[in-house]
Amino acid sequence: MAQVQYYGTGRRKNSVARVRLVPGDGSIVINGRQLDEYFGLETLKLIVKQPLVETETEGQYNVLVTVNGGGYTGQAGAIRHGVARALLQADPEYRAALKSAGFLTRDARAKERKKYGLKAARRAPQFSKR
Repeated sequence: MAQVQYYGTGRRKNSVARVRLVPGDGSIVINGRQLDEYFGLETLKLIVKQPLVETETEGQYNVLVTVNGGGYTGQAGAIRHGVARALLQADPEYRAALKSAGFLTRDARAKERKKYGLKAARRAPQFSKR
């Protein structure tokens, strides 16, 4: 018998995370490495686990993630988005909890483009009267 799997795709800034939830003991594997090994900061580990904690399913699923693009903060946000979407596929009753916590909303904030005549998006060249 084939094992049940739930899929979710999460995005944040330039990061894209493909998340697979498999019933198991609660291990989280990101790009072939354990969560503790992949993310050094404790806050990023908490961000990844937030949807599981919110729905009280922390020890019920193994989370298998393939993530690329962006930095580690964007990747953590993308994983959180993907886990939330996969949980929604596992049980639609989690929708209210995940939606109220804001985990189903794609964070649209991204780097603003550089404009001509400026040094960065809004940073103007230094001005001197003389």
